[in-house]
Amino acid sequence: MSLTKKIMIALISGVVVGIGLTFTSSDFFSVIDTYVLDPVGQIFLNLIMMIVVPIVFVSIILGTAGMGDPKKLGKIGLQTISFYLVTTAIALMIGLGVGFLLKPGTAGVFEVDNNYEAQEAPPIMETLVNIIPENPLEALASGDMLQIIAFALFIGVALAILGKKVSGIYQLVEQANEIFIYLVNVIMKTAPYGAFALIASAIGNSGLDALGSMAMYMVSVILALILHASITYSLAIKMLGKGSPIKFFKEFFPAMSLGFSTSSSNAALPVAMQIAQEKLGVKKSISSFVQPLGSTINMDGTGIMQAVATVFISQVYGVPLGLTEILLIILTATLASVGTAGVPSVGLIMLAMVLQQIGLPVEGIALIIGVDRILDMIRTSVNMTGDAACAYIISERDKRKSSN
Repeated sequence: MSLTKKIMIALISGVVVGIGLTFTSSDFFSVIDTYVLDPVGQIFLNLIMMIVVPIVFVSIILGTAGMGDPKKLGKIGLQTISFYLVTTAIALMIGLGVGFLLKPGTAGVFEVDNNYEAQEAPPIMETLVNIIPENPLEALASGDMLQIIAFALFIGVALAILGKKVSGIYQLVEQANEIFIYLVNVIMKTAPYGAFALIASAIGNSGLDALGSMAMYMVSVILALILHASITYSLAIKMLGKGSPIKFFKEFFPAMSLGFSTSSSNAALPVAMQIAQEKLGVKKSISSFVQPLGSTINMDGTGIMQAVATVFISQVYGVPLGLTEILLIILTATLASVGTAGVPSVGLIMLAMVLQQIGLPVEGIALIIGVDRILDMIRTSVNMTGDAACAYIISERDKRKSSN
């Protein structure tokens, strides 16, 4: 049986078991979650997170050195960031459109919890300045992805310029990359068990009451995510990449399912890069640069959640949104997707920024926290699909240029 089928069976089984656990006593669920589901899920996450930093570091060095010409790296960097910003803006517009159309905030009477305290996001300039690490070893130890990417880019450019003088170092990095790819393949054999435990725990924790009361909000977010993935990415792959969207989604599905179960673009990154290179034919040098950068700054799925959540909260509080507020939502959330990169609970922090910007009460975030874990799974899949689509398009365009 293929890994894709195993993961699908595990996800469906996890959903069934999670729903079943909501009908049991809280004590029974607590025991099952504490001694079975949580340990299995955490072991799987730890195994995958163990490999993320080294494989990103090594891959970006190889990708940058493999491009050879620093000018080419600059062009690809510009194309990548442009794609990410444009698709994030489109995602926000889709989210706003679905929110206004379905009106999730008027579907029921919601009790507002005023206990939510918004964390303050760092200023965008501070984030940009901090991309350059003072201590690269500390960045590697703490898993600060933007700093790791910056440090790896410097090393890659140096290897490209020095050439034969440092061929021994280049070979060492290549061999390290082979080791990490082998470890990814070994770790992925445990993916079905981890996926089952993680989703069963998430659904069991949320409970059917939380899911039921927020049904229309969840439907709105999920619909917007599906529309963005099936229309925006499909059109981009077809028109810009000259490829088949159906083939793309079929081949990339195992990575999407892993992103769904882990709720972490970083955790699913090694598998996403491997599939992009081996199944989708993305150039290794481009995949190694575009996808790690995307997992840090590209948040289309998160943008959709923010747009729908903002409309939802405005409807619950009875505060209408005008054209100015809509434009502010799109602008703030698009820029914040880069400015708050790497911050824990980034989706909720970005949402707090958007709400503050347009004058809506931040306490409204408390309404969506109960179901955010479930929606986080789906939007993570969309986030990483956007990263892979960008890498695929840039790689295909680069191949066509090389052949002309």
